[in-house]
Amino acid sequence: MPTVSHFWQLILGTVIALLPVINPLASAPTFLAITEGDTHERRLQQLRMACIYMVGILVSFLIGGTFIMGFFGISIPGLRIAGGLLLAGIGSAMLVTAPHRTEDEERAREAARAKRDISFSPLAMPMLSGPGSIAVTLGFTSLAGHWVDYFAIILGILIVATLTYATLRLSGRIVTVVGVNGMNAFSKIMGFLILCVGIQFVVNGVLAVATDPALIRAIRDAALLR
Repeated sequence: MPTVSHFWQLILGTVIALLPVINPLASAPTFLAITEGDTHERRLQQLRMACIYMVGILVSFLIGGTFIMGFFGISIPGLRIAGGLLLAGIGSAMLVTAPHRTEDEERAREAARAKRDISFSPLAMPMLSGPGSIAVTLGFTSLAGHWVDYFAIILGILIVATLTYATLRLSGRIVTVVGVNGMNAFSKIMGFLILCVGIQFVVNGVLAVATDPALIRAIRDAALLR
């Protein structure tokens, strides 16, 4: 049975790992753009459903993570390394390049504006629960050995969803107060945190491979044969 401290560590770890990846503050301008022309009530309804979808997607990958890994023959260290590389790439891109609108992004936003319901796509997927946040959630599968652990991680996901909803609900005021330069600076800070999380995932995965008893035994046997 997990200890109380471990329970709270999982909740806090989930929030710290997911929040920089989802980065609702950096998503505020895009959220305002794709809901342009909607009434305040309609915008909040879309946001509410998007957060619900986000929780559903992440919890599904958390619970089904073990089955997915077993089906594709993915080891836990391999998952950590792959997820870490993905996060490190996202973080480094946020650090090196300033946010800007490409033609593809503009077309995606125009398509989103034309849709009647944008809560699932592109809000929930891929804005709030994209590859990065899914990789982080799958990584937490390796830390869950008891149903209480899963409950703690789900609570962490719910806290992140609540913070995301609160942030995007106030997105208009935030963008006005923070400004473009402030958003760029915050994006770089989040990029650095994501880069750190990704590298730590890679380090944990490499250490798990290096300390694998089967690998150590194989190296020892090979050394004895010489």
